Amino acid sequence: MKLGIVGLPNVGKSTLFNAITHAGAQSANYPFCTIEPNMGVVDVPDERLLTLAQMSHSEKIVPATISFFDIAGLVKGASKGEGLGNQFLSHIREVDAIVHVVRAFHDQNVVHVEGQIDPVRDMETIELELILADMEILERRITRLERQAKGDKTLLPYLHLMERMLGEFENGILAKNMVFEPDERAFVTDLHLLTDKPVIYVANVGMDDFHAENPFLKAVEQKAAQEGAEVLAISAQIEEEISELPLEERKEFLLDLGVEESGLDKLIKASYSLLNLISYLTTGPKETHAWTIKKGTKAQKAAGKIHSDFERGFIRAEVIAFDKLQQAGSMVKAKELGLIRSEGKEYVIEDGEVVLFRFNV
Repeated sequence: MKLGIVGLPNVGKSTLFNAITHAGAQSANYPFCTIEPNMGVVDVPDERLLTLAQMSHSEKIVPATISFFDIAGLVKGASKGEGLGNQFLSHIREVDAIVHVVRAFHDQNVVHVEGQIDPVRDMETIELELILADMEILERRITRLERQAKGDKTLLPYLHLMERMLGEFENGILAKNMVFEPDERAFVTDLHLLTDKPVIYVANVGMDDFHAENPFLKAVEQKAAQEGAEVLAISAQIEEEISELPLEERKEFLLDLGVEESGLDKLIKASYSLLNLISYLTTGPKETHAWTIKKGTKAQKAAGKIHSDFERGFIRAEVIAFDKLQQAGSMVKAKELGLIRSEGKEYVIEDGEVVLFRFNV
């Protein structure tokens, strides 16, 4: 999974990125500090892996991972080359989803690129630039398709579709909120439009008002609700402090703050939900491994996540729910109790299931 952290300059993107990835991206109080997208890989926390590794005496644990990209700050006019312009926009095209960081805190020592704090205006600025960039893509595709359609009338429906989309863009509608027929949806997906990507909003709140009534946060939530997007209230400053603590002290620090989980944990859960992802598990003496798949993936396709040979030569999947395996205490005991099921290629893998694939090539 690839997530792009975006927002206007100086909203706390790089501070948040540094905290959650420990990748050491440069963070400073001036616009365009981040010029190339910094990338950091984060392990997805999963306590089930340690339990399985101990049970199987695994040599190593391989968790699922998320790649975060800290992408340069966007300003008004980016679609026309202002600021870092199209360089920024091209980086967003590489990610599966967008984490849109919005400033929801007061701090006289941190300048705002627009002069004053207004999170809704900031959200709309970025939305508009993404729409304008998508319109430019459609206009180029339409010009090309008009020439091709003169000799191939089957292309006319797609030409009319893009012209319709241009009209909706002009009314401020994002591609992901437009209504399409199934065949149209497939065509639009292949366009890789920026406004077609799912979004999570992160309201970067101050350390002091983490539990206080925050009018900036409320404004972000109201705006996000209009497009059915989720909002996470996260303090980049708190995440930075957490990242500097030893692992064993982090839980106590969070309890002192009156919160149950870190912003990173909340972001990972929200990202999995947004992209409709789950993890299944494999375990043995060599390694215990978490594999990320789309919810609803069938056993044969899930086997291909490990290796194409597993999918090609699929025979069956031996499956047990993690909770049942934990209660049994071992794979051997689980087999004795008849808890391990044999499933065919059409079986839909569920989150947290421990799976052994049988295959022959």
